[in-house]
Amino acid sequence: MATHTITKLPKSEVKIEFEVTWDEAKPYLNEAVRDLTQSKPIPGFRPGKASYEDAKRHYGEMKILETAIERIIRSTYVKTVLAEQLETIGAPSIEVGQLVPGQVIKFTTTSSLLPGITTFPDFAKCAVKTKKVAVGDEQVNQAIEEMRRMRRAEALVDRPATNDDLVIIDLEMKNEGVSVEGGSGQDFRVYLSEPQYIPGLAKELEGIKANEERRFKLPFPADHFQKQLAGKEIDFYAKAKGIYALTLPEADDHFAKGVGLESIKLLHEKLAENLHSEEEAKVKEAVEIEMLEKLTDATAYSEIPEILVNEEVRRMIHELQHGVEEQGMKWPDYLSSIKKTPDDLKLDFIPQALRRIKTAVLIKELAKKENIKPTDEEIDAEVDRILTQVPPKDSETRERVSSPDYRDYVASLMRNRKVLEWLKQQCVS
Repeated sequence: MATHTITKLPKSEVKIEFEVTWDEAKPYLNEAVRDLTQSKPIPGFRPGKASYEDAKRHYGEMKILETAIERIIRSTYVKTVLAEQLETIGAPSIEVGQLVPGQVIKFTTTSSLLPGITTFPDFAKCAVKTKKVAVGDEQVNQAIEEMRRMRRAEALVDRPATNDDLVIIDLEMKNEGVSVEGGSGQDFRVYLSEPQYIPGLAKELEGIKANEERRFKLPFPADHFQKQLAGKEIDFYAKAKGIYALTLPEADDHFAKGVGLESIKLLHEKLAENLHSEEEAKVKEAVEIEMLEKLTDATAYSEIPEILVNEEVRRMIHELQHGVEEQGMKWPDYLSSIKKTPDDLKLDFIPQALRRIKTAVLIKELAKKENIKPTDEEIDAEVDRILTQVPPKDSETRERVSSPDYRDYVASLMRNRKVLEWLKQQCVS
């Protein structure tokens, strides 16, 4: 095996100096010959079939070595990192020191390392108190009212619209004679009793009749995400297509049966149970966040590499952008609405990215220190559970879920959950 010297550097970096003898390089040189003679065959030889000596005479040995060097470096580096159990991140920087046919090949790699922990936290000083969850009748009644609103009946009426009605309109908005992007369309549903996208719109439509047209001006909100429209007076044209009276169903046993329960009493109990579960989940999340913040603040870490912070920031921005676009907003419009540039956002996310990284490192190191991990049986059971949710015909997904890499991913998630539960036993009362 190639010889190497490891030097730990500041900023969680490691330098490895390698020396590979010519004999150790020969397997890679032979592979390079096959590649060269396959892509650029030597006259008189079938592709990939010329000998090393023939290739040496035709291409020159330096060409063979230059073709092989990437393989030599990659293979030697990976074997050494695994053997030395170095937790590197990202691709290494590489400096070739000596590349001469027949002589020792010398090169140096510099890599970033995952940060470690120099001092673990004192759990007694990171105590967190959980909160009791209580759900009152008022919350349950609000939930029932929301269900009633979702199931209200609509009846077309021939009269002017009142504050309790639904108005169907064709709508057009213009700014200084130019149509507003996304501001025109047919069959908009405007509930006059509910807050509107543009404040004042419902008020302007009160008393309107079917087929009546109205023109009016309304100011766009000063904080509107379309910066060029924020605070401006916009011209509106609305034509009513229909007026609908809305009737809320009675909150009685018949209503409860419509949602699969036998009585309004059972619906009340079920909603109370669901709301209690939701509140418990919120409290649990808040307790975990508070606990992890205290723990990471009380932990001393080795220096966190810039490459790791940048990658976490990139991931966070990608998550945010995906969420924004899922809601139908364009990413540039969102940035404009919060008055941020992409670079501003990156700077804003650095503290949160550091917190995420520190949390992940703490969980990983505690798992090692306390030997916390799922059993093979637990991992198998979880993979089997996931497979039950994948349709039998979806062979591609089933194959991915059954792969060793996915099993490792499941194992890491289960390990993290176990560490969190262990931490709560230490810190939460």
